[in-house]
Amino acid sequence: MTLPAYVTDLDQVVAQAVAEDVGTCDWTARLVPADQRASARVISREAAVICGTAWVNAVFARIDPSVIVEWDVADGQRVAPDQQLYRLHGAARSLLTGERTALNFLQSLSGTATAVRQYVDAVAGTGAAIVDTRKTLPGLRNAQKYAVLCGGGQNHRIGLYDGILIKENHIAAAGGIVNAIAAARALDSGVPLMTEAETLDEARAALAADVDLLLVDEFSNADIVEAVRLTRAHRAAGGRTLIEYSGGATLATIRQLAETGVDRISIGAITKHVRAIDLSMRFSAA
Repeated sequence: MTLPAYVTDLDQVVAQAVAEDVGTCDWTARLVPADQRASARVISREAAVICGTAWVNAVFARIDPSVIVEWDVADGQRVAPDQQLYRLHGAARSLLTGERTALNFLQSLSGTATAVRQYVDAVAGTGAAIVDTRKTLPGLRNAQKYAVLCGGGQNHRIGLYDGILIKENHIAAAGGIVNAIAAARALDSGVPLMTEAETLDEARAALAADVDLLLVDEFSNADIVEAVRLTRAHRAAGGRTLIEYSGGATLATIRQLAETGVDRISIGAITKHVRAIDLSMRFSAA
């Protein structure tokens, strides 16, 4: 997959990760002669969806540009246990030094992509999209957002700068949802306007204002169905609002939620509850 335009910090993130691990030098790698060559291959020990090839490439390019990385898989590809992911050729010291940082990126981002794919598969055929949130690991926002795409999901806003999302505290501070939406319109920001609703009355107010996205937050199943009906009627009358469910969806509940007819379901767990994929690097003579 092609990296999206918002991934502008890859080199910066990789540089920081290498620096925190290597520091002043890799003393253990110096147990190996400087001129010794080696090869290595990395396998997945479990089924997964791969994400992070560009980060692995950048790690080894930073440590030693002469290291050759040969990929057998691509981002977004499903892999099986014991499947080979990539091969390395170069100075043994460089391969040893870059091993952990490269695997950290690949196993974590693949963990996100794999979790997303589970949710996407669970709602297949319903028309509902799986969407991420801003509940990401600090410093890895853009990488994890890309991993969501690799897993078949969609991105919500990337940060606070590319969308207005009126939430419960904004509504309280503004003196109500109508006031909050009016204040947002007055900004003339040019970015999408989205608002949460915690009651059907708030949902009706958001639809009356024809916001871009209505998030129904922890509604009962009956209230979700009613909110979907209201939203579809609004669109049939020429409105543009999409409806999204937000608030604690799990793999056990996701299908039922999707079958209510919502357009999207946002899930914080796909980026904040990351379980890294089990990977292994195995060395051999060059």
